[in-house]
Amino acid sequence: MTEADRAEAYRWLDARLRAVFESMTLRDQQHGIIVYRRVRAEVPGEDAPLFAAALLHDCGKGEVMLWHRVAFVLLGLVAGMQARVASEHGTAWRRAMWRLEHHPRLGAEMAAAAGAEADVVRMIREQESAAPDARLALLQAADEA
Repeated sequence: MTEADRAEAYRWLDARLRAVFESMTLRDQQHGIIVYRRVRAEVPGEDAPLFAAALLHDCGKGEVMLWHRVAFVLLGLVAGMQARVASEHGTAWRRAMWRLEHHPRLGAEMAAAAGAEADVVRMIREQESAAPDARLALLQAADEA
């Protein structure tokens, strides 16, 4: 993260949402910048709620290690395994799995508590929706790219 990256992100985040962004791991901040830039390249003009959602969409993940992320994806290949190992009150790795599984809701709650617009909160909460609207579909495509 360069100062220019941070300044670019801060353009779309007020002080309270900047605090949410700063609470994210460096890896998730960098990913948020990448997703934001992909979305921005597809959107004519300015869409502050969409840009803020792109920057913050993974804020609910919290502190998770790379191996947690890999294990979570691999467990997703076996039906029901993610839910079986994820536990809000289990060991550290089980809590990490739980946060990864529930990060859209957790992130939406964080954004709402920080005063984000309802549309930002909605896009974070619905980031894995199977029936996204056009703006959310842009966010999903940028996140998957």
